[in-house]
Amino acid sequence: MEYTAGPDRAKRDLFRTFWETYGSIVITILCLLFIILAWFMGRNGWSGAEVALYVLAYGIGGHRKAIEGLETLFKEKDLDVDLLMVVAAVGAASIGYWMDGAILIFIFCLSGTLEDFTMEKTNQDIQSIMKLRPEEAVVLDGGAERRVKVERLQPGDVVLVRPGERVPSDGHVVEGQSAVDQASITGESIPVDKLAEDEVFAGTINGQGALKIQVSKPAEETLLSRIIHMVQEAKNEMPPSQLFVERFEGIYAKIVVAAAALLMTLPPFILGWDWDKTIYRAMIFLVVASPCALVSSIMPAILSGISNAARKGVLFKGGVHLEHIGHVNTVAFDKTGTLTEGKPKLTDIVPLLDYTEEALLRLTASIENLSEHPIAKVIVQQAKDRGVVLETAQALTAIPGVGVRGSVNGVMCKVGKIGLMHNPVLTELEVSIAKRLESEGKTVLYVEADQLLVGILAIQDVVRPGAKAAVAALKQMGMQVVMLTGDREATALAIGRQLGVDQVYADCLPEDKVAIVKQLSVNGKVAMIGDGVNDAPALAVSSVGIAMGAAGTDVALETANVVLMADDLSKISYAISLGRRTARVIKQNLAFAIGVVLVLVVSNFFGGINLPFGVVGHEGSTLLVILSGLRLLR
Repeated sequence: MEYTAGPDRAKRDLFRTFWETYGSIVITILCLLFIILAWFMGRNGWSGAEVALYVLAYGIGGHRKAIEGLETLFKEKDLDVDLLMVVAAVGAASIGYWMDGAILIFIFCLSGTLEDFTMEKTNQDIQSIMKLRPEEAVVLDGGAERRVKVERLQPGDVVLVRPGERVPSDGHVVEGQSAVDQASITGESIPVDKLAEDEVFAGTINGQGALKIQVSKPAEETLLSRIIHMVQEAKNEMPPSQLFVERFEGIYAKIVVAAAALLMTLPPFILGWDWDKTIYRAMIFLVVASPCALVSSIMPAILSGISNAARKGVLFKGGVHLEHIGHVNTVAFDKTGTLTEGKPKLTDIVPLLDYTEEALLRLTASIENLSEHPIAKVIVQQAKDRGVVLETAQALTAIPGVGVRGSVNGVMCKVGKIGLMHNPVLTELEVSIAKRLESEGKTVLYVEADQLLVGILAIQDVVRPGAKAAVAALKQMGMQVVMLTGDREATALAIGRQLGVDQVYADCLPEDKVAIVKQLSVNGKVAMIGDGVNDAPALAVSSVGIAMGAAGTDVALETANVVLMADDLSKISYAISLGRRTARVIKQNLAFAIGVVLVLVVSNFFGGINLPFGVVGHEGSTLLVILSGLRLLR
């Protein structure tokens, strides 16, 4: 028998959701309402009702901060700003300044509501990502269909995804064809055609055709789940500046309390003040010296920056990385799969003798058709894309590391390196063609028919669209841009020239990349961008490791501090700009907060400010630094 929640439980759940979302706003409004009513009662001579309403305002607006402050005091044996504010408000009331203390409670409550709003914005980003994942999937079991929770899917299960439905899990297509909208995961604006063996991601939307998909990962390991996990981690992880301020807050609060205690006892004996004035000034000191604005200077800005970046497809795993990326002065790129697409393409077909391009491609693809070598597959795919009809090859022999040979319609053919050819001596024209292609960083293949060289082909891993513009944008920001690759030097230099990077490091093993990143780090912070398992060590030792979200391996994604979900390299300059802007906002907030505290503390003793002015000045500065942090949401 299935359990169904009753209407009472549904109502409780609805109320709990409402209260978690809007509770702090309701409390702030009620606090203000009771203050206004109390003021009205006081103006009309109803003092008993006035005090009762002020007590309600104090209780509603300050109870949460009082509880949190007392818990910190008794459980952690420490003082915090929450308790200081409540004590100051109660102290003001104890000497008859009910209105002043109530305003303090209200503004403090309002600043807490703004902080909750900042956190809620980040929660909404997480919830909007979680909505991409369907709750159920249709599993095919011996021809029958059964619905199961997505969390129960296991690798090997085959699921049916009908047109318009979301893909429930990462996997690959086993039957059917359709165009899948992957914008939510990879950022591609145009749906991608999916055929058998093509990879699909959880949360993407199926187009016009039904697909049978074999699940490759459990629900908690899908790319979508990793995105959710990374955003949650980023929300909860505090940057070093915030940790420092929180440690400083405890020490500072003790100093303020000790100073307030001295101010409550010494002035009558030293300065000749009466006790009312002494306690009043001590209460003002408690209010204006509390580090509320200082504490609120950092996390709202950090959370706003992380939320902004998440909306643009850049996932920071923590506030510390948002801080670090703003101080980067060197950007190191892996080449294959990062600056390039990681998929070799047939870029040049140069026919010789009386062969045409199509005839040369037909001959070469026919010979390579039975080969499993990646280069062979590239040539065959190019022929199919051009609609070239292939012949049947016979007596095919693969020579590892050199090439293949066989016959097509009685013509003996060879495809591979120059050493495989019958006559390895090239004419001046052929040498110039080969040198030009090699200087462009391409892999050169020679094609022979009946012992005559009939053509030259070139294969190359092509540059990713937008890579050159991304490099240019980084250099314009004053970044040093370098490229690390395991490719041979000629290929690496050709790609480096094409992209305009400052320096190229070729023939790099994983440990070489680590050594180079460490060497570059001597002169400042280094951001490393990569996608493969071999990039993971360099990502780990860099100041900020950035992984390609769609093309990246699991190891790279786990090791990196930042993930580019759409593999859009232009987002790197955006992320660095956001980090710099966040650092500027935090510095502005801290300077403003410290300045306001100093001015108010001095004014309390020499300018004779009253409690309402102290409350508005101090809590107003807190509101302003929170609003300043929220600018980063734009």
